[in-house]
Amino acid sequence: MGLTAEQLKTALDALARVEPAIAAGIERAGYPEPRLRDRGYETLLRTIIGQQVSVAAAASIWKKLEAELGDLTQPAIVAAASDEQLRAAGLSRQKASYARSLAEEVTSGALDLHNLPADDEEAIAQLVRVKGIGRWSAEIYLLFAEGRPDVWPAGDLAVQIEVGRLLGHADRPGEKALREIAEAWRPHRGAAAIFAWHHYKVDMDVI
Repeated sequence: MGLTAEQLKTALDALARVEPAIAAGIERAGYPEPRLRDRGYETLLRTIIGQQVSVAAAASIWKKLEAELGDLTQPAIVAAASDEQLRAAGLSRQKASYARSLAEEVTSGALDLHNLPADDEEAIAQLVRVKGIGRWSAEIYLLFAEGRPDVWPAGDLAVQIEVGRLLGHADRPGEKALREIAEAWRPHRGAAAIFAWHHYKVDMDVI
């Protein structure tokens, strides 16, 4: 599971002591709610299904896939499914290949989602071997499902926008610049990302 409310508060209070902009942001927006996902295959399968579609569309596809195949928590079921079955549930040809790739990696033992390397970069490297799982998806998984405190999804557009706003930058910092900015925020960069999403939503609600 991801970082708890208590862990987020502790980490953000530590960040607020070294970064005045975060302290001011907490005063404006308050502390974020935890973002918790279950560790394991099902969460990554949901990630693949949810790529580039709305939350409602992803839920609909999941329901159809469940009706077509049965228990989606068992990777062997997806690994054994035909293209026709996966497409009938609404998966594109590309996403069907991604779902099967994930299922095969897990069933073969090549990817053990309950024993990923402790080093974040090594864990990301294992996850991105799966077709359809890029660095961003791997980082989100490690942050939300494993609660790794220092994962920093610097390629996320909302994080870039909101960190730029918080720090008063005229332009949105790119991924490289954002990684440099956040070096001072170790080992709490995961909490910083969750706070950036929270602050971004508050900004959007106000605008």
